[in-house]
Amino acid sequence: MLHLDDILPLTDFKRQTAAAVEHMHTTGRPLVLTVNGRAELVVHDAKAWQSLQNRLEQAEAAAALSSGLNDVARGDTVEVGDAIANLRQRHGLAR
Repeated sequence: MLHLDDILPLTDFKRQTAAAVEHMHTTGRPLVLTVNGRAELVVHDAKAWQSLQNRLEQAEAAAALSSGLNDVARGDTVEVGDAIANLRQRHGLAR
């Protein structure tokens, strides 16, 4: 959720960088920097950004696992030997 307190003109960010960084550390939220009233940049502290990246990776892994489990439930599977043979053929790998 975007808070109005997290929107800042780029010129203000340049003038008050230390205060802006402190705001991000305190809130854990990114800042949206504007140029001529339009959102142009998003600035995030490294720790919060990494946390967001970790959550995204976990969500993607969970979605992939769910998709795989759905394939198995539907019986949409391939024998291991056939899968390896298909991969070797597709990528031109020798036995």
